[in-house]
Amino acid sequence: MIAEPELRAGAHPPPLRVRRRPDGQLWAELDGEARPVLVRRCFPWSEPTRFVSLLDHEKNEVALVPDLRALEPESRQALEDALAEAGFVLEVERIESVDEEVEIRTWQVTTRQGHRSFQTRLDDWPREVPGGGYVIRDVAGDLYHVACAKSLDDRSRELLWAYVE
Repeated sequence: MIAEPELRAGAHPPPLRVRRRPDGQLWAELDGEARPVLVRRCFPWSEPTRFVSLLDHEKNEVALVPDLRALEPESRQALEDALAEAGFVLEVERIESVDEEVEIRTWQVTTRQGHRSFQTRLDDWPREVPGGGYVIRDVAGDLYHVACAKSLDDRSRELLWAYVE
């Protein structure tokens, strides 16, 4: 993690700067140290401009942004653009099947965006999220959201409940 400098009484921490470089890579700079980062929105999803984690390519947190509104305009815009690109969530309407293979689980689902097939690790489970529903993260990092399990058909609920911890 980029180290937070020691502050004297009344001093403010150096600003976090976030920039998109010409090659398209997002970079975070804090206290003169810059590194490429990935963005992950933290929960709750009900507050999309709060609690954004900046991760290095090994998934270690570089910085946590408690509120995008506190960033200077150029950083805020770069981060908002990156979140829009990374924040694609598929809304699950029906679970067709779930098959387990060696170390992988293959899901066939119908989403609001159409039919999808995705894979999760056997030790990754659907997680209940604040505000209701469940989220499933596939091996590629894409998110599948079941907004209301009670509104699923019987077979879909049966398949989901088999994998909810």
